[in-house]
Amino acid sequence: MFSHLRKGLRSLFFDIRLSNCLVSFFASAFLAFGLYQVHAVSQVTEGGVLGMMLLLEHWTGLSPSVSGLVMDAACYALGWRLLGRSFLVYSGISSLGFSAAYRVLECFPRLWPGLSNMPLLASVLGAIFVGLGAGLCVRAGGATGGDDALAMSLSRLTRQPIERIYLASDLIVLALSASYIPLKRLGYSLLTVLLSGQLIGLVQRAPLPFLPTAEGSRAKEAFVEERTEAAVRAEK
Repeated sequence: MFSHLRKGLRSLFFDIRLSNCLVSFFASAFLAFGLYQVHAVSQVTEGGVLGMMLLLEHWTGLSPSVSGLVMDAACYALGWRLLGRSFLVYSGISSLGFSAAYRVLECFPRLWPGLSNMPLLASVLGAIFVGLGAGLCVRAGGATGGDDALAMSLSRLTRQPIERIYLASDLIVLALSASYIPLKRLGYSLLTVLLSGQLIGLVQRAPLPFLPTAEGSRAKEAFVEERTEAAVRAEK
């Protein structure tokens, strides 16, 4: 029994990189800082899964705690099927970093309460936090939420740049959100998703010595999968 458990854990964490784990944790904490200090103050909405949760809550009364759980689970399941087990490990670390950081931040007052009266500045700052935070998490191989998991999966499936996938999903949700959000406020949200999507795409292509590109990660993962299967066959 224990030997099977040991083999399972070894195969699960065989190709997990410490640098990717650290980037996933701290980048998601950076994202949590932005959402707490900027988005929550300015009330600039988002597209994707988060925007859809707010839309459903407004029109149906369905709690985001329910809709978010269902949509995130579906997106993570798709990501696991298309991106492999390392995706689940890095995503779990990202989610832990985000939740832990946000919980700590809630113990302190907000730094910039005046952002509620400066939506343009809030939109730009919010895009920077989301673009860099989520972008580094995605580059490391994980997702902080259903939005990232869906974008990563569809990018792999369609072979389209990830910023296009983010933009398409965000525009669809923001268009639907026009049914209850004032157009002026929606315009600032559109600016945020446009900038953050482009930043995420830039982070995916930027030469970072501590993180391989998506193509390099996929090649390495395929190589590791072959070695793992060979080791399992040899043990049998």
